Parts: sequence; structure tokens; C-alpha cells
Amino acid sequence: MPPQATVPIPPSRAAEPAGSSSDPPLSAAPLGFDQTSLSPQDKPRPERTPDVVYVPTPQPVVDAMLEIADVGADDVVYDLGSGDGRIPITAARRWGTRGVGVEIHPLRIREANLAAHRAGVAGQVTFIEADLFEIDLSSATVVTLYLLPDLNLKLRPRLLRLAPGTRIVTHNYHMGDWTPERQRVIGDSVIYAWTVPERIPPHLR
Repeated sequence: MPPQATVPIPPSRAAEPAGSSSDPPLSAAPLGFDQTSLSPQDKPRPERTPDVVYVPTPQPVVDAMLEIADVGADDVVYDLGSGDGRIPITAARRWGTRGVGVEIHPLRIREANLAAHRAGVAGQVTFIEADLFEIDLSSATVVTLYLLPDLNLKLRPRLLRLAPGTRIVTHNYHMGDWTPERQRVIGDSVIYAWTVPERIPPHLR
């Protein structure tokens, strides 16, 4: 998908509690990532409490989010607020993708790790108990989100620093004045997708 500049989008939905989904733990070595950014034991336990209520993304929406991102075997999917890990796990099972789930709740991390082992993809995904505003995202080629609108907006500066061509996909909540390149409705859910452009327009910096 060629990177494109982004322009304003009108507000879509009223804010409501949201959660997101992700995957099980994975051995950092096979991924070739920076060990300090992936190993939970190397980081202090987050002191923050979750900013959103956990609401699992329905599986048909998970599938559609990954499809609209054109995920492939060479991608590295980061799911921010990964919950039970279903987004990275699905990507690993269907496309052989490597994935990282970032989640602040330890119970969700345990659930995700167990799900990854059961799915047979524990070697392709890892789950990090961390604050999503502090994690290193530089290895990501796809970033998925199911967060509240204000959190999406706070993440925008970090997302714009990702490599050109990185795909960003959100469930139900857009990114303020970024115009989505692609949009899909699945039941009651709306999926929005963007690509980080080569050059960031001044009004988005």
C-alpha cells in the first residue's frame, strides 16, 4: 500500500468504553527485536491502571482489521491494549506474522500467553506488560488499536514517527482530523485504516 498524506475526518461515534485484543508471549530471539523493549522482566511493573474497560474485539472484526491492513508474513503487528491476545494470535495463525501485544493488566497477559500456546504460535508472538505510551514501537509495520478517542489522539505523535508505510488500524474510533484511507463496517463496528506517509503534512505534525 503506497503511503498517503492524511486530511481531516469528521467525528464518527460518541466515546464509550473500549478494549482491544492481542496475542500470547513469544520468544524475543526469533523476532530479532531489541531485547530490552520486548522482555517484560527487563522492565518495572507498570504502576498505572488501565485507561479503558476491557471489551474483546469480536473475531470477525479482528479478521477484518488484519485484512484491511493487508497483513503478510513479513509484517510485525503491534496491538496496543492487547487484552487476551487475539489480534496477534490471529495474525500469526493466518499469515505467519510476528506480533507483539502490549497490555497493562497482568491477568490479560496470562490469558494471552495461554491462548498463544494453545494456538501453537507462542514462538511468533510475545506479550508485554507495559504502558502503551512508553513501549518502543519502532519495529512495528502494523499497529492495531481499540482504545478511546482521547487515547488515540495522544498516540498520534508517536505513530507519526513510525517508518513510512507502517499501517495503523483502529476499531470504532478514528484519529481526529486524520482522514482514513480505508474504512469498513462489520456489523456494529467501524474499522479505520491509515498509512504513515513519507512526508508528514505540517498540520499533522
